[in-house]
Amino acid sequence: MASQVSAIRMWSKLNKTSFGRWLFSKLVCIKAPYFASVSPRISILEKNLCEGIISQRRGIQNHIGTIHAIALCNLAELCAGLMTDVSIPAEMRWIPKEMKVKYLKKALGKITARAVPAKDFYVSEEGYTATVNVTLCDAQAVEVFHAEIQMWLSKRI
Repeated sequence: MASQVSAIRMWSKLNKTSFGRWLFSKLVCIKAPYFASVSPRISILEKNLCEGIISQRRGIQNHIGTIHAIALCNLAELCAGLMTDVSIPAEMRWIPKEMKVKYLKKALGKITARAVPAKDFYVSEEGYTATVNVTLCDAQAVEVFHAEIQMWLSKRI
């Protein structure tokens, strides 16, 4: 899979410095522009794990002064997608199919998302649904949000 190889190759080259991680995050947002709305920073990207961070700012706040629910969803989907992209077998492709979320506490300050697969990804002639779990925690490591994202995986044509 060309995008898998290029994403992990690019990450391998850029993740060694904070500027490189910033640049990688910007390049991801060029490829998928909607994610730029939350100004994410990817901090870890490897097989079966992606961590990303957003910081509270006026542009992603709601009317009560916390990080907006959809901004949290945006970060969760970004991390789940990147983790899936670099983790699935090269002959497979993916797309988000469903997302269930739980808002557990007010999201304030710096929020870190951690995406991991519920089970290992595998090659299949038939498409299948794979679950990705994403936890979002505040600076005190308190979980404020949880997402269960169903990814549809199918064989590349």
